[in-house]
Amino acid sequence: MPSKNSNRYDVVPTHLAVQAMRDNGYRNAAFAIAELIDNSIQAKASAVELICVEKEERVGARLRRRVNQIAVLDNGTGMDGATLRMALQFGNGTYLNDRSGIGRFGMGLPSASISQCKRVDVWSWTEGPDKPLYTYLDLDEIEREEMLEVPEPVMQKIPKSWRSAAMAFGASGTLVVWSSLDRCMWRTGNAIIRNSEEIIGRMYRRFLDDGTVTIRLATLLEGDPKGVDEKFAKPNDPGYLMSVTSCPEPFDLTPMFDPWGEEHQIIYKVGFNGKEHDVTISFSLAKTESRPGHNPGALPHGRHAARNVGVSFVRAGRELELAQAWVTKYDPVERWWGVTIEFSPELDELFGVSNNKQDARFLSEAGNIDVDRLLETEGKSMQELMDEYRVEEDPIGPLLGISNRITTQLRQIRALLKTQTIATRRKRHHQDPNSPEAIGTKVTRERQEEGHPGASDKDEQLPADEKKKLISDELIERGLPKVEAMRIAATTVDTGLKYAFAEAELETQAFFSVKPKGGTLIITLNTGHPAYSHLLDALETQEGIELTNEELQERFIRAWSGLRLLLEAWARYEDEQPPGPRREAVQDARSDWGRVARAFLKDTE
Repeated sequence: MPSKNSNRYDVVPTHLAVQAMRDNGYRNAAFAIAELIDNSIQAKASAVELICVEKEERVGARLRRRVNQIAVLDNGTGMDGATLRMALQFGNGTYLNDRSGIGRFGMGLPSASISQCKRVDVWSWTEGPDKPLYTYLDLDEIEREEMLEVPEPVMQKIPKSWRSAAMAFGASGTLVVWSSLDRCMWRTGNAIIRNSEEIIGRMYRRFLDDGTVTIRLATLLEGDPKGVDEKFAKPNDPGYLMSVTSCPEPFDLTPMFDPWGEEHQIIYKVGFNGKEHDVTISFSLAKTESRPGHNPGALPHGRHAARNVGVSFVRAGRELELAQAWVTKYDPVERWWGVTIEFSPELDELFGVSNNKQDARFLSEAGNIDVDRLLETEGKSMQELMDEYRVEEDPIGPLLGISNRITTQLRQIRALLKTQTIATRRKRHHQDPNSPEAIGTKVTRERQEEGHPGASDKDEQLPADEKKKLISDELIERGLPKVEAMRIAATTVDTGLKYAFAEAELETQAFFSVKPKGGTLIITLNTGHPAYSHLLDALETQEGIELTNEELQERFIRAWSGLRLLLEAWARYEDEQPPGPRREAVQDARSDWGRVARAFLKDTE
């Protein structure tokens, strides 16, 4: 297509290319604004301001406020004329080959701007705000082919309205103003601030937390610079390990999560482009006090955590995205763990970091790979597969290694969360004389008197405090919250109960385990065993939830089916034993257990 102003056939017609660049993939205005904040931080700014100016418009008989301009101001190093002009060139910039900070791509200012508006004006200064250089881009002029190059910067005063509305005017700095906002989905300044606050707080949480930068968020009405609605962005940590954050009370001044595991921070070594790079993976888990009652997700801090579900990719201290690859969809418990992957810009190509710094595509794709199925298909161990990738120099190797570490740790975290959830919601009536624990203890005492001692009986003579500690330590190791474990231990010992129950995912194929501690038999039901979901989960009800008759009937049928399948499993196990002593021992065990079971169950008839 020839240019309107000449007979030249440009390889890339400027006015058409710029229009196409408007669809550069920014999710919303908050992510586009982040590109400008990136530039500010790269320019060593200690203060950044996001200012939304509204204008009153008449809609019918009513006056409504609509956002008219959006500005980002910083007190960074500022730009000279050549640098300022270059900063507004598409595909150019001063950080194209700089891998030391959050910049590098150099496309942020013009591409982010035109994704939201049709005009961007820029003032920048190095000798005080009274001597700024100014230039601009205007899409209407580009469309008419009146603007074929970035206008040469000229000395031009900053409008008084911006001088009075902003606070961060320093000896050097930059002011970027968007106008003709034709693509901003939010129509008011308050909406822009509200929707940007958590995203900006999360992206720049490292800088906000260590005091490297402050970010002021302000809305004002055109012509009324004194009527400013303002706030300062707070860190929004999806790992919830920072102390002062945007999380609601009571976790606004104290971390809501704890670091999880003996290796809560793993340094993973990645070889790329002839060098070895560190990738840091951090894990965190909600404190038990953050999950009170049967529906902690409905609490303000629980709703806050629901907006921070995912694995946080942090590049050079700045978050790229909250990836969903490892998240179990529609499971509300997912909000109670945190995983952060931190890496340097040297790994951009390997991880698939996009030009607009909104994701790390290759790393996310690795998180969607079912590693267990891959190993089964390949018939190899994880180490054998990794060695093969290393020899072949296949880039999927290190990505899959990182993904597998996350998947493995999350499997353990989810099992622990399930155990804690069960312990929190299930009511235990240890002092009820008709509870299974009480009935079992009564029968056990009778059997002891009849001359049937147990191996655990000798520890019944230990001091009460020692027994409580042994029991609570075992329950905590099984995954119960500390407060719940200590309560059960105290009740068990003080009332002389012989039995205590725990529920946890066990690394065994057994449906349950039995462990004597402090004279008590601790029975741990394996939540990972299918029998658990068939029998116990099927009968479990949550406080405040009423079931219909059809739902109750379906649950009882499922439980009855589960019991019969268990008996069938035993029958088959007995049938598979070779004739002789082994089969006879299994049959004797069935008979002996049946006799003891009769004694335990007769009092419930």
